[in-house]
Order: sequence, then C-alpha cells, then structure tokens
Amino acid sequence: MNILILGGAGFIGTNLVRTFLQKSKYHLTVVDSLDPVFKSSLDNLKDVLNKITFVKGDIRNRLLMAKVVKNQQAIINCAAQTSHPLSLKNPLVDAEINCLGNLTVLEAVKDHNPSTKFVYVSSSTLIGKAVGETVDEKHGEKPLDIYSANKGVAEKYCYIYHKVYGLKTVSLRFSNIYGPYGKSSPDFGFINYFINCAFRNKEIPIYGNGEQTRNVMYVEDVCELLYKSIFLDNIYGDSYFAVHREHYSILEIAKTIVSIFGKGKIKKIPWPDFRKKIEIDNVVISGAKLFYKTKWEPRYNLREGLVKTKEILDNKL
Repeated sequence: MNILILGGAGFIGTNLVRTFLQKSKYHLTVVDSLDPVFKSSLDNLKDVLNKITFVKGDIRNRLLMAKVVKNQQAIINCAAQTSHPLSLKNPLVDAEINCLGNLTVLEAVKDHNPSTKFVYVSSSTLIGKAVGETVDEKHGEKPLDIYSANKGVAEKYCYIYHKVYGLKTVSLRFSNIYGPYGKSSPDFGFINYFINCAFRNKEIPIYGNGEQTRNVMYVEDVCELLYKSIFLDNIYGDSYFAVHREHYSILEIAKTIVSIFGKGKIKKIPWPDFRKKIEIDNVVISGAKLFYKTKWEPRYNLREGLVKTKEILDNKL
C-alpha cells in the first residue's frame, strides 16, 4: 500500500513515519521542506531514511504535488506552519502554507488521484475561546491568531472538495500533543517546551497561575489514530475533535513533568501582553463524535506518555 506523508520530518510526521514502519509493509513517500524556521530537520529521520522514499519539497509547489500524489492509496497532510506567535508575526507566510499550500495539494489530488483518501491534521484552536463548559463540533469558530484561522479555512477547503468533487477528505482536530522529537521552542507548543526545560534542568515558566485547563495527548496515540483513519470509510467528508478524555491544568502538567523527569523547576511569571491576547483560557473538549463513529480512544494517560517520552529522550543521549 502506497502512503504519502506530507510534512513528514516535523514533530507529528516523524512519529507517524515510525508508526507506519512498525506495521505491515507500506511504501512510504515522505515530503518535507526542511525549513529551519519551522524547526523541521532530517536528523529525526536519519535512522529510517533507508526504509522510506524522502523528497525535499514544499506543498506550495504545484508540479511537485502533482507528481507525488499519484498512485498513493492514502495521503496524510501534516505539513503546516504550526506556531501561533509566528503566524501573527508573518501572517502572509502562514496563509501561503496553511491555505494556499493545502489548496495546492487538494487540486493535485482532484486532478491526479481523486480516489485516494486524504487526512488533514487540523487543530482544536480554530474555535478560539470556549463558550460553555464543553466544546464539541457544534461550537462556533472565533480564532484568536492567524494560524488557528487558517487551519479552519483549510478544513473548509477539504469539505468543499469532498462535496463538490467527491474527494475522500477528513479533518482531525488535535489538541496539545507532546512526545519525542517535539520542538523545544515555546513558539511551537507549551508541553514539549516544558519537557525540554525539565530534561535540561531549566526553569519551566508558567504565565499567571497556570490554572487554565487543557486536553493533552501523547503523540503515539495521535499517530495510531492517523494510521487507523485510512481504513475508516465512515469518517470521510467531515471534521472531528480527536482528543483525550482527560483534562489537566497547565500547572498540573508542569508538576507532572518535573515529577517524571526528576529535574526542572516551575516558575510563575506575569502574562506577556502579546500572549495574553491570544490565550484561550479554560478549554474542555469532547471527542464523543469521533468515538461513536470509530470506538477509538487514546491508550496513554499523561503520566504514561511522559514516561515513554523520557525513555526515548534518555536513549538518544
């Protein structure tokens, strides 16, 4: 079975490649721009390069996308500009990648491989601040940054191409993913940044009191769902929150990281004005819609996922 992973040298992509390699035999084509601005590197794939077909390239490249989508039974699109702060500093670049890039891929699929399955890795942050106690797919969208807005736009592209052209598209909205091969910059997700701080025995900065709640999920669970999704015919043509049942405060997450790693020190600091403006506060997301369609649930709780992450980081030393 031929599988195309776009953005395969990024955080989710790197782990997803390994997930597929652990399964039955697949022919994996992995595309990534290797842009250092977005912390994408071939280093995390160097031990598996002989088992995949790697192509250095950008999803905005029409000719390349037209070439690589051919003869693929499934395409999983992890390629994105994923930083909330950077999307506000460079909004046009974010739109080029997260909007025009996805349109370029969808056009290539429509013209060259309309029977394939297309899985889009989306984000829960497209809703903005939560209204009500629990968020589900009926919740409105009022995103607070350019990245989140453009992820919502890309979801709508997927839906339009399904309705108008009959493409098999599905958008999976993930939230606060953590695990090995994560980016160490605070611009690309707070949990992996906290993990990196603890691993290096540095201070873990928490804005305010850290009491705001989040859904969190270990990256292996994310990759298992992405793998499973290519066999789930009943989910296509829609969008789903793909989240863990568990919810933790940011302070609880930081304390658990320090406990598992045995290093690091939590330090509460005032909110930077810029960060406060894009803070979504308390969020409790329901993944019930996806569960009732698929019976899929994450395997690892927070502590178990952090233990696995520490083991992998320790072994990389």
